[in-house]
Amino acid sequence: MNITKFIRTFVAVSALFVGVMQTAKADIVTFTGDVTGDVTYHRPLESLTGLSGVGTDVGYDTLTFTTNVTGDYTFLSSASFDQIIYLYANAFNPAAPLTNAVIANDDLLNFRTSGFETTLTAGVTYFLVTAAFDNGDIGNYSVTIAGPGLVSAVPEPSTWLMLALGLAAITYAQRRKSQR
Repeated sequence: MNITKFIRTFVAVSALFVGVMQTAKADIVTFTGDVTGDVTYHRPLESLTGLSGVGTDVGYDTLTFTTNVTGDYTFLSSASFDQIIYLYANAFNPAAPLTNAVIANDDLLNFRTSGFETTLTAGVTYFLVTAAFDNGDIGNYSVTIAGPGLVSAVPEPSTWLMLALGLAAITYAQRRKSQR
């Protein structure tokens, strides 16, 4: 492989990797989603002391992320529906929604906003779950995270699979081209 091919391959792989990592400065990081038609679960109470009596089959969406600086982070979520947000550390299992729960909030400013401030530890994987408050509530939402470090969304396994397939296709194309 000559130096030109190496540089082209390096640039292509770097661009794919940077696109997958979605890293941004945490002072104005906003993620969006939609709980319409999503998977459902029996959500916890805001106090995390038990399971809800009205949110027994609610749609939810999960954002998996890490941060590189330990410190206080603020979360603010707004939605087109009555929503509640939860933060989990290390793992989130919808079949055991009280396990690993750190903090939750409902109705910060009104029934369509939620938020809290909490200390995050660098290198820990966190799961921010945005859920409908009542069964049948659906819609889109946005979450803004602010803090002293970088917040990096952790790609889902399917994203890593697509990256691996793309790299394999590039490698295969380069080998075929060099065999001519």
